[in-house]
Amino acid sequence: MIYRKKRLHGKIPGGFFSFEEERSKTRLHGFGYGDHIRLRDEFGNIWRGSAEKCDDESVRYTFRDASGRTISGVSDSFGIVLRDERGRTWRGFMD
Repeated sequence: MIYRKKRLHGKIPGGFFSFEEERSKTRLHGFGYGDHIRLRDEFGNIWRGSAEKCDDESVRYTFRDASGRTISGVSDSFGIVLRDERGRTWRGFMD
């Protein structure tokens, strides 16, 4: 019988995430894969989110905290750029 190694997280992006807001230098960090990404900021707020692969090989991320605030954005070959409701920009990477 031939056995095949099963990939747990095949094409779904994920790993360790680290983001920094451009102006205030506030940091978000966390981990996850696909539909189950969890980030924590410096103030202890937990952001839950998901990643979905687009047709052009980019990945779209969406995060929401307990009070209903959202952060969303896309990644490319250089990194991840997110924007929140107030127009603040978060730049980061996935390891």
